Amino acid sequence: MDAGLLGRAVAMFAVTNVDDLVLLAVFFGQAAGRRGAFKVVSGQFLGFAGILAVSVAGALGAGLLPDGAVRWLGVLPILLGIRAAWQAWRQDDDEPPPVAGVAGIATVCFANGGDNVGVYVPAFAASGPAGLAGYVVVFLAGVAVWCAVGRFLATRPAVARVLGRWGHVVLPVVLVALGVLILTGAF
Repeated sequence: MDAGLLGRAVAMFAVTNVDDLVLLAVFFGQAAGRRGAFKVVSGQFLGFAGILAVSVAGALGAGLLPDGAVRWLGVLPILLGIRAAWQAWRQDDDEPPPVAGVAGIATVCFANGGDNVGVYVPAFAASGPAGLAGYVVVFLAGVAVWCAVGRFLATRPAVARVLGRWGHVVLPVVLVALGVLILTGAF
């Protein structure tokens, strides 16, 4: 895996999962003891594995498209960025549901990351098989890092408030930029 792909994968994971940090902080704050933390981590990995499975399947299906068509998938992150900006402007703040066990956390992770699929599919399709494998490895490592950071944030309410306040502003900008990069073939 080259340094460029590694950097893009880390950046893409970070910006598409900023909202997960807030959710993880909330989940860890609600979880009691090691067993509760294990449920949060297990649920997060399970939910994110579902997001990756759908994204990989979509990327492999995109390989059936004619040459040059894959870059047009960059329209998806642009549309998602516009949608995220609209939601941020409307200030549509939803409270995360209480921790309901591994399946509940996995469901929340999967539902919350549904828009990630629209970003991951074109990036995965444009990166080829080796790049796809690199993205998957980096993203799974990212989930582990996010769980550790979420646990840390759960013990620092001031940090969690800042992420909750500004994460929704950064996301639309990055999604639109990512879509433009995919459209121009820079990805």
